[in-house]
Amino acid sequence: MRKRLDYYWRLFATGLSFSVFGIGGVLLWVLVFPILNVVPGSPLKKRRRAQKCVHYSFYIFIGLMHRIGIMTYEINGLERLNRPGQLILANHPTLVDIVFLLSRIPYASCIVKSELFHNPCMKGSIVNAGYISNGDPEQMINSCVDYLKSGGIMIIFPESTRTVPGVEYSFQRGAATIALLANAVVTPVTLHCSPSTLTKAEKWYQIPSRRFHLSMTVGEDIVLDDFRAIEPKSIAVRRFNNYLQNYFIQQRSIHE
Repeated sequence: MRKRLDYYWRLFATGLSFSVFGIGGVLLWVLVFPILNVVPGSPLKKRRRAQKCVHYSFYIFIGLMHRIGIMTYEINGLERLNRPGQLILANHPTLVDIVFLLSRIPYASCIVKSELFHNPCMKGSIVNAGYISNGDPEQMINSCVDYLKSGGIMIIFPESTRTVPGVEYSFQRGAATIALLANAVVTPVTLHCSPSTLTKAEKWYQIPSRRFHLSMTVGEDIVLDDFRAIEPKSIAVRRFNNYLQNYFIQQRSIHE
């Protein structure tokens, strides 16, 4: 009986969390960001204010999910994040990955699906925080490179979408291209979710038998010198992309 009550509570709490996320996103769009935009400042300052607002919102949201019994989490190596010009590359096992990462990084941008620019729960945060659309791949790469060169922090999932359970990683080359063009500080972050939940193959209500545990491990920076020395650049990108894919395959095997 206790296990059944726990299951139904977590199901209710999960639905509540999604509702809070959606309502919160709309309130940020219609109430908070208009006020922040009235405050004098350059476009850069306004963008950073919006990014920090999203950061605090996500920090509170993750705290809510933790306190009401949906999830637990642990973080290893957080001190290696939050550096100017840093490109954070992470695997993508669950829906809350980007929320979790942004909740720990006050000033960061990321790549979002172009259709989310029309989502009322997400539009305000995306537009005001200056997140980058994947609608035009060439423009996306140029925008990410410019952002990193200006000292901004980027979060990118090389898979470009959530991992499908039981399927091998298949990294797109966009992240590797951006890293080499920007000559960024590249830091890998490994995320592991146990039991698996909120994957690409699951609906929000298909919750696991117990609350899930999300672990985040920040790895050592990846030195790009050897890859940048390779000509032509297309081969350099391919080899670096293969390196990244093998790195995350190895990290996943450690956790499994």
